[in-house]
Amino acid sequence: MAISVARFLDVAEGLQPGQFTVGDHATITSLSDLDPTYRQLLDDPVTAIVSVTGGDGRSNLTPVWFDYEGDLVLLNLATHRKKVGWLRKNPQATFALMSPANAYHWLSIKCTVAREVSEDDPVEGPRVTAQLDKIWTKYTGNEPPYALRDPSIDERRVLFELTVDRIATFGRP
Repeated sequence: MAISVARFLDVAEGLQPGQFTVGDHATITSLSDLDPTYRQLLDDPVTAIVSVTGGDGRSNLTPVWFDYEGDLVLLNLATHRKKVGWLRKNPQATFALMSPANAYHWLSIKCTVAREVSEDDPVEGPRVTAQLDKIWTKYTGNEPPYALRDPSIDERRVLFELTVDRIATFGRP
């Protein structure tokens, strides 16, 4: 697997010619090869903004809890949400993760859905629930189980596994 990384010229150490443009490109073979300055945004409980193509053909932006496993980005959604249908129709998404401490330290990940796993799957379903519990703990600090299921319905979950197509990075913490 080869992932293209566009590294934007930032202003962390002052003004420079060409700032805010791509300074260079690199290729990494895994998310674990990402510079630790940016991998921190993946590992810390940074709320991501995900962009998917909505029913009207325009970008739909939503804050989501972010997770990854190996080289896959994971998006765990309630099946009744519109994003689920939109991702099935157009299986591309872009995630933006911005440091809460410095808006000029961010990471953008363009992805494509590789597969989805239903919480109701008799074999892999428990993994969907376990992953939801994991991000619940990551983002809230609370023990499992995930406590935000809609009580008015039998909320079911789907886990989208996305492959990384391209990454863009900017700034430092």
